[in-house]
Amino acid sequence: MAWYDEAVFYHIYPLGLTGAPKKNEYNVPEHRLNTLIPWIDHLKKIGITALYIGPLFESVGHGYETTDYKKLDSRLGTNEDLTDFVKKCHEAGIKVILDGVFNHTGRDFFAFKDIKEKRDASQYRDWYCNVNFYGNNEYNDGFSYDNWGGYNLLVKLNQKNPSVKDYICDVIRFWVKEFDIDGLRLDAADVLDFDFMKELRRTADAVKPDFWLMGEVIHGDYSRWANANTLHSVTNYSLHKGLYSGMNDHNFFEIAHTIRYTKGMIPAHIKLYNFVDNHDVERISTKLINRAHYTPVHIMLYTLPGIPSVYYGSEFGIEGKKERFSDDSLRPYIDIKEHSEDYEKNPCTKLIASLGKIHKKFCSDLTGEDYRELCLTNRQFAYGRGRLIIALNNDDNATEINVPAVDGEYRGLLFGDKITAVNGRLQIKIQPNSGEIFAPVDIADNNTGYISDIEEEKKKPAKETKAKAEEQSAVESGNRKLKKIQNDKTTEAKEPENIKIKEKKSTEINERKTVQIPDIPYEEMTVEQLQAVIISKMEKNGPVTDRMRKDVQENIWKNSLVNWAKSFR
Repeated sequence: MAWYDEAVFYHIYPLGLTGAPKKNEYNVPEHRLNTLIPWIDHLKKIGITALYIGPLFESVGHGYETTDYKKLDSRLGTNEDLTDFVKKCHEAGIKVILDGVFNHTGRDFFAFKDIKEKRDASQYRDWYCNVNFYGNNEYNDGFSYDNWGGYNLLVKLNQKNPSVKDYICDVIRFWVKEFDIDGLRLDAADVLDFDFMKELRRTADAVKPDFWLMGEVIHGDYSRWANANTLHSVTNYSLHKGLYSGMNDHNFFEIAHTIRYTKGMIPAHIKLYNFVDNHDVERISTKLINRAHYTPVHIMLYTLPGIPSVYYGSEFGIEGKKERFSDDSLRPYIDIKEHSEDYEKNPCTKLIASLGKIHKKFCSDLTGEDYRELCLTNRQFAYGRGRLIIALNNDDNATEINVPAVDGEYRGLLFGDKITAVNGRLQIKIQPNSGEIFAPVDIADNNTGYISDIEEEKKKPAKETKAKAEEQSAVESGNRKLKKIQNDKTTEAKEPENIKIKEKKSTEINERKTVQIPDIPYEEMTVEQLQAVIISKMEKNGPVTDRMRKDVQENIWKNSLVNWAKSFR
């Protein structure tokens, strides 16, 4: 099994974590990357085995408008600093992957600057998509071009151009030779050219054994990107949304459905990159209506099929709300010295550290292909992974569930309780808004790292303020009230009536606005027409919930919608 299949990832956005200036003045390098060296010891303490860090290379602002692929951003230091940092990570047993921002460059990139200077005489005019010297833009360049996301700051590379392919593959070889990295996370992979990604895969297979390619993909059939010819894995945004939405709605059915849905997309040996927050979405502690759900959410993150990843600072339970014109609150500066006591005093940190130990000890169970649903209701959920049984409760009251199990004694790996399975059944008591991971007592380790005092955190009032409630949509609010009325009427793993009512309501809402779908290529459709196409295709595959519709309606990026529409089989 490759190293990445067994990894527990940590995600760092370095410009934010180091407190770098928002704008790069291209001055003398400031060695801020070196301030992250003490974090390596922190990663070891909480059981991290791989680091995803980026963007790192010279850019003008947030890092994704690359100026120079072969030079560490001046705000972070020098290439020597990055070489030393990766070496220290490897000495600590931590693999390192970087952000590969290959869909677009910044306007200060050498090829684009050459076009500005020489116009149609530039040898790089075909390095970018649809350069039109009869057009113009807000920078008054005297020409127009394709961009990413509607931002002319991000100039779309022509990935079909052989020279562009050769250049980017050379960049990958340079990064491996210079910094000894172990893989790449491909930014905006859902709009990358597929032949381009195949070329990247061939390069990855040649530069280093088990060199890992993981892509940022929001929607669609993940197998289009994660397969033997393109990428090893993609971001599991479906599970990310299912986890916090299912917990907020007290609806484990949504989470279980999402697991089945994503598992059905890909071959069993491919593992998706799981996360509960990252540099583009709100912190999990902000998204959760009830802060106590932090525990069951992270138990699922570490024990469901896939590769778990923790975003820097979330192991301390920090919050971060997405703002309309800024992601700064999602990417804060943190001084690791201020968290030196969190390993003993912060229940969030203690939970993550314990889950890291459990993942390491029971890696064969948690990275294998076995996944079995054992119990499923709105508020309780249990599943098996190899020899382990995971039991979860999102209710404010303690509860008991009965699940199938091999006869014998079991120990809880988080809180230490012992229970015995008799006649093929295991009676499990689960504390409010909590969960447990049970293992046969003969293989359980008494020193796994119990965190019983995390229960003290759960005694605090749920963080359900008026402001938080106002942020929920009217539809979501109505669904929660409906679910409260119907709560726990079913104890078997079957679809509850409130879900059916919700889906019927969704259809009625959608019918109020009908968008005609023209018989033209997807590339020629409007955003609204593409959204209608995707919803219609979803309806052919089964019931469409309000959450699914909202996901479609919130995606306003045409290239992403085109790829999403094409992903349906």
